Amino acid sequence: MNKKLENSLLFIWLVSLTATLGSLYFSEVRGYEPCELCWYQRILMYPIVLITLVAYIQKNARIAVTTAVFSCIGGMISLYHYGLQKLDFLSQHAPACGRVPCTGEYINWLGFITIPFLALTAFLLIAITSFYMLKLMKEDQ
Repeated sequence: MNKKLENSLLFIWLVSLTATLGSLYFSEVRGYEPCELCWYQRILMYPIVLITLVAYIQKNARIAVTTAVFSCIGGMISLYHYGLQKLDFLSQHAPACGRVPCTGEYINWLGFITIPFLALTAFLLIAITSFYMLKLMKEDQ
């Protein structure tokens, strides 16, 4: 495995680890209860930390397919969740999300940065890096 692929795996691991620790900080330290969509995003982000760590140790860049799939699905959920928070036409028809409403904003930094926005950013970084890795592996063949 070349150095670009190795560094890309490390980058994906760092992004997913940061996102995981951030979500745990918000729920366990700050006491913000995750809504249903937040749980789905966590279900897709948390495994990326473990699988990229194992792939990095094994020097297995082929995991980029898995990280691309997880991050694209997670990114779509994050985008929808962010839309529920920020777009009136979506928030007015938002489905009931259980005890915690999915339209709620625990944070709203600079008027647009919410928890789903942070998750979307992480999923986008992981997806872009995963597709970059797939491109590098295709060129190496």
